Formats: sequence, structure tokens, C-alpha cells
Amino acid sequence: MTDTLDRISQLKARMRQSIIGQEDVIDRLIIGLLANGNLLVEGLPGLAKTRAIKALATNMEAEFSRIQFTPDLLPSDVTGTEVYYQAGEKSEFRFEPGPIFANIVLADEINRAPAKVQAALLEAMEERQVTVSGKTHTMPPLFMVMATQNPVEQEGTYPLPEAQMDRFLMHVLISYPPVEDEVAVIRLVRGEEKAAVDAATKTRHSEATLEPVPQDAVFAARRDISSIHVSEAMERYMADLVNATRHREAYGDNLKRWIEIGASPRASLALDKCGRTHAWLAGRDYVDPEDLRAIAPDVLRHRLGLTFEAQGEGISPDKVVEELLTMVALP
Repeated sequence: MTDTLDRISQLKARMRQSIIGQEDVIDRLIIGLLANGNLLVEGLPGLAKTRAIKALATNMEAEFSRIQFTPDLLPSDVTGTEVYYQAGEKSEFRFEPGPIFANIVLADEINRAPAKVQAALLEAMEERQVTVSGKTHTMPPLFMVMATQNPVEQEGTYPLPEAQMDRFLMHVLISYPPVEDEVAVIRLVRGEEKAAVDAATKTRHSEATLEPVPQDAVFAARRDISSIHVSEAMERYMADLVNATRHREAYGDNLKRWIEIGASPRASLALDKCGRTHAWLAGRDYVDPEDLRAIAPDVLRHRLGLTFEAQGEGISPDKVVEELLTMVALP
């Protein structure tokens, strides 16, 4: 366990070199990778959503693919299609894989494409396969979709349907960095620009490049995480948290007024996966309540349907989760 944890810690350290002031985001990306889930990353423009995901892929032994979602994108542009080939008297249809066939797939600005294109991701995200022309094509063993979206400029966008939102393991929010971190970002980008100029003019001395973290480290970590102990009390606590979103009348007036649609069983499964991963990253072989409370907002914020009353009062999903964690008794 120690060697594998060291290699994953090395991956996190490399990501921190190119992502300043977003420690929580880096942690959530690593948790999503190790928990074998898909992530929805949301934040205002310019907050390094794409950069964070690319930093993860760059420092790993993984094939990276980026899909820029636009209103004119077609489902076949994502999944691939059958192409007719003819050579002499022989002719055949061959499947040409689309950009979805990679280890880490960045679905950039996913809410800018219509529903039929968003739906092209559903089968791959949930079942790790794509069906084209009646034939099923399996995704690689290491596969995850990381989608980004902006909370502004909603004109001409297509909100993700609830069914697809539920397929994301976590909904990660990126906020503005503090002033000190923004100064560090300025210096980092300036240094990268200078390095690019030096490389273009061949004035930079060659440096030894670090070996990317192999995929075996991820699979080894997943084996360790599958053995993390979860007590019956922790299992009941996970179920109680999710159940409180459905039977909110028993947990105070606020939850009753704020929640219209509770979380699905996928929320319980996500709490279990992410809780075990969080514990493993902390160097423990058991899950405690703080693991679950730490990842609960990311797991639940996109799975709760708020009432019109809550929206009118400006109540955010995070505020609802905060109230939920207060009202549900600790084991």
C-alpha cells in the first residue's frame, strides 16, 4: 500500500506544479480517477478547469482526448462511425473510433452541445462501451470522462438532463483563487511562456523529463481501496444521509422546504467509493465519518432537486448539504 500511495502522491505533487491554489480540485480529480468514476467540473471561465484535467493526463501514462462540445457537433463525432473502404474488388465497412476511445476524455463545455450529443456519452460513461451499427466496442480498462461547464452564458446552451447528471460520480466546483495564489499563477504562466520561447529558439538546455506515473499504479491503488474497511455504522450513516434527502420531513422544516427530489441509490454507492478513496489517500485502512462529510457536497450537490421556494430564496445545493450533515446524526 505504501509504495502505491507514494506513486499517487507523486502524481498529485506534479499536478500542483502546474495548478496553483486549487488543492481541493486536484484531490477530487485524483479521487475520481481512483474511484473509477466520471467527473463534472464547473467554474467560471479562466479558472483552470481544462488545465487541471490536462495536468492529470499529462503526468500519467495515459492516452488523452479532448472533445470541444459545440451546437453543431454530431453523436458520431464523439463515438466514431462505420466507414466504407474499397480496395480493388474487396470492400468492407470498418469502425473508425471517435475521440471517446481514450483513457482520459475531456468533454469541454459539455452543455454547449444538444441532448443527442450529450446522450452519446451515456453508454460509455455507465457501461464502459459504445454501440455503433449494432456492434459493441469496449472502452479501455482505464477510462474516465471529465466534463466541464461554465455557470454563466446560459444563452444557447443545453442543460444536462438529470439522468446524465446522476452518472457523474462527483460535481466539482472551482472558485476564484486568493490574491497570493493569483500572483503565483502570474509567475507560473510567465515562466512557461519564457520556457516556450527558449525552446523555440533552442536556447534552453535539455533537461531530464520525469517518467509519467504508470497505469499500473492506478489499478494497484484501486485494489487497495477495495479492501478498505467500512463498518456497519459507516454503511448506515451513508444510507441515512441519502435517505434524509427522500424523507426530509423527518429531518427538520428546512430540508422539507428546500428539497423536491431526493438523491438516487447512485449517491450511496458514490459515498462508499469516494469515502474509501478519501480514507486511502489519508493513509488509513478504514472509513470514518470525516471521510464521508468531506466528500458529501461533491457527491450530492448535483443529485438534489431543489424546490422553487429554495431557488427563490437563493438557497444553493451546498447549503442544503450543509443542513443535511447537521441534521443527520453521526454514528
